Amino acid sequence: MRIGIPTETRWEERRVALAPAGADSLVRAGHTIYFQSGAGESSHFSDEDYRSVGATIVYNAEEVFGRSELLIKVAPVTEEEANLLVEGQILLSFLHLAVARKNTVDILLKRKVTSIGLELIERDSRLPILQSMSEIAGPLAIQVAERYLESYTKDGRGILLGGITGVAPAAIVILGAGVVGITAARAALGRGAQVIVIDRDLDRLRLLENEFHRGITTVMANPYTIQRGVQFADVLIGAVLIKGEKTPHLVSEDMVRLMKKGAVIVDVSIDQGGCIETSRITTISDPVYTLHNVIHYCVPNMPALVSRTASYGLTNASLDYILNIAENGLTNALMADEGLAKGVCTYKGICTNEFIANSFDLEYKKIHVFSTN
Repeated sequence: MRIGIPTETRWEERRVALAPAGADSLVRAGHTIYFQSGAGESSHFSDEDYRSVGATIVYNAEEVFGRSELLIKVAPVTEEEANLLVEGQILLSFLHLAVARKNTVDILLKRKVTSIGLELIERDSRLPILQSMSEIAGPLAIQVAERYLESYTKDGRGILLGGITGVAPAAIVILGAGVVGITAARAALGRGAQVIVIDRDLDRLRLLENEFHRGITTVMANPYTIQRGVQFADVLIGAVLIKGEKTPHLVSEDMVRLMKKGAVIVDVSIDQGGCIETSRITTISDPVYTLHNVIHYCVPNMPALVSRTASYGLTNASLDYILNIAENGLTNALMADEGLAKGVCTYKGICTNEFIANSFDLEYKKIHVFSTN
């Protein structure tokens, strides 16, 4: 199969969809890799790293898109990139179509592209590819919050995350007890912070208490407890995920107004719309803004801050799925792996994701594939 890896252009994305080790595995299996020159530079992978394992280096996005049967990306496609897609192509990427522009979805349907959202692929009731990035985003959220609590910015509260003898540590309130929430809690505990995790799943909260030996405080989520937690927080981490859907606003603007002056919000949920009403997308080069005396950090691709680690992690999590498609063909791969099929959002001109269909008033059809053997 002809597989394309373009340079990422959206959200100042620094990751690359496939590390050289992944390209090597695909070339050894007999597949052709078209790699856009410079696509790995932000992760400190050179063109020579890819050329040495047998990838073909090409010099513009049009050639990568035009020559590939399977296109692998990290960030969601822009409308400009969508216009480069070839009819019948397979697109594998973090799609986040629930918060995309309708024009982008229309192009995917018109060109009969099979688009597969990396964030939607399932295995054993988990989201294995998204999990690899969430394991990075959780600790990064604490690292980022620690920086903006410092008083080197005019708005920072000037708080040491772990406190000192006789001085209380910072209060970290985490909304959501999924992978981001758990890894953020672990990182915050390691720095000596006071950690409160709020979630509506009591069983998940029990698991957290057991894992951290009751070193954190767990709270059942409802509007009352969320408001109290928001008011108490020096740092508020938004770590809410509803698979494939736009994240609901659990924290209203009125709640944000009640927060401490100089508190920090890190809304990790921003790639799906954000769970805090005052959140809006920021970028790696311009990551924060202050509203109601609260510092907001809302970068949708936080793992790109550690692009080399993230690129390896993404390759490790996605390579088996890429090999399955390349070796067996799309139809057989989808038939053999129900979890992969759950990631399909558009298929040969049909919207196969019910939430996206409802969001954009499109006809929804459940995916049906038939063996090509």
